[in-house]
Amino acid sequence: MTWFAAILLLVVAAIILITIHDVVQRKHTILRNFPVIGHFRYLLEKIGPELRQYIVTDNDEERPFSRDERRWVYTSSKRLNNYFGFGTDNDIENPPAGYPIIKQSTFPAPAVAADHDELHPVPAAKVLGAARNRKHAFRPESIVNISAMSFGSLSGPAIVALNRGARGAGCLHNTGEGGLSLHHQQGGEIIFQFGTGYFGVRDPDGAFDLARLVDLAEAHPVKAIEIKLSQGAKAGLGGMLLGAKVTPEIAAIRGIPVGQDCASPASHTAFSDIDGLLELVETIADATGRPVGIKSAVGDLGFWQDLTDRMVATGTGPDFVTVDGGEGGTGAAPLAFSDHVSLPFRHAFPRVYRTFAERDLHTGTVFVGSGKLGLPTSALQALIMGCDVLGVAREAMMSIGCIQAQICESGRCPTGVATQRPRYTRGLDPADKSVRLTNYIISLRKELLALAHACGQSHPALVGMDRIEFLEDRWRSTSAATIFGYLDPEFGLPSRTDREDIDTLMQTAQ
Repeated sequence: MTWFAAILLLVVAAIILITIHDVVQRKHTILRNFPVIGHFRYLLEKIGPELRQYIVTDNDEERPFSRDERRWVYTSSKRLNNYFGFGTDNDIENPPAGYPIIKQSTFPAPAVAADHDELHPVPAAKVLGAARNRKHAFRPESIVNISAMSFGSLSGPAIVALNRGARGAGCLHNTGEGGLSLHHQQGGEIIFQFGTGYFGVRDPDGAFDLARLVDLAEAHPVKAIEIKLSQGAKAGLGGMLLGAKVTPEIAAIRGIPVGQDCASPASHTAFSDIDGLLELVETIADATGRPVGIKSAVGDLGFWQDLTDRMVATGTGPDFVTVDGGEGGTGAAPLAFSDHVSLPFRHAFPRVYRTFAERDLHTGTVFVGSGKLGLPTSALQALIMGCDVLGVAREAMMSIGCIQAQICESGRCPTGVATQRPRYTRGLDPADKSVRLTNYIISLRKELLALAHACGQSHPALVGMDRIEFLEDRWRSTSAATIFGYLDPEFGLPSRTDREDIDTLMQTAQ
């Protein structure tokens, strides 16, 4: 045997061994799905900052999530060092308009019980459903929860990982409008969402079936029910699950044909106006005992004005309101809709909140924010605006392996997160990825606690408007209250009673 043949044999043997190792290991989806060549992804990721610094882009130019943002999620989910050294690489001397600055207190708040708990629990400041005396009112154990992503849009293993991770983190898992599947039944507590397709709670003709919803709520750990009016990426359009993702399993859960595009209508058939919506909310709450809320992107502000006027007049209303920013979206949507329809979260939420606050409905309503809020700074901004609970979607996807390939609509997601093809889903190990989701949620709560303490408070929801302002250019800045139009200093904060209760709870909880 020549020396060349011997080297070639060693190379082939090494490739075979690496292939076997990659296929057998369960920690890295990319390597299981793309043995050997998948290592190049990690090599390029490792030297990516250097390449971008000198050749392509910097750490903050990529979209929808920058390299720095993705790095924070990835390292947090793996319980690695998520600190950044040598100062910021953001140009804060010449900042982009709207660059947020958090103003720390000279006398930070002391640590609370949650700081010494490895789960870093941070419950919501409000009790969901208490204002309307719902039978099963409850205080969400976590201010950070998993936002609506349907089985169908995401794979079965991804949903399993999210639900198990939610159980580990003690947070809620929103099913999305695709129904409650076996993959959701891993011990995590559920917010059941239905939309215009009424998947999972529809009769044979496709209409809403209250009896099925009652049975579903009793049979599963459903903590709350959410009626989806619209979502950020597809406001006014309805939902779309492309036929490539409609497997026999999904078809059976939703009650639709296999392999055909599944389009949810833009409008509901169970109601056609605000009074009908409020009547449905109360009917569901009475029948199930669960708090009932609505989810919507924000376009027509007249809807919110009319809704709150009718809430005042009738004494009825949703227990919670989820505001979805137009920058959100984990699935397929026409480009014009994803780019231009519905307001981004920082414009949308304050308009809705002010509408409720001006009618004195804000302290009795739990506000949920959704739309790129899964990082510490954006999460704290949302809480300062008046959010009580946060829903994270794409950040949760990244924690279980998503690499922002941006081909969610194709069925060819290389990490097995947003696809139904066994070729790719086989590589996603729920046992490993669920732990990463848990770690990510805990890390986000931990940093929110640290930011709250830096601002002099025991809980993030207690941080007031005076603790944040926005840089407009090199020399000018604007207060948050001015930008958001919050004229009352109490806007954005829970009621005084809720503030006292949550402060006491944070100080004493073990």
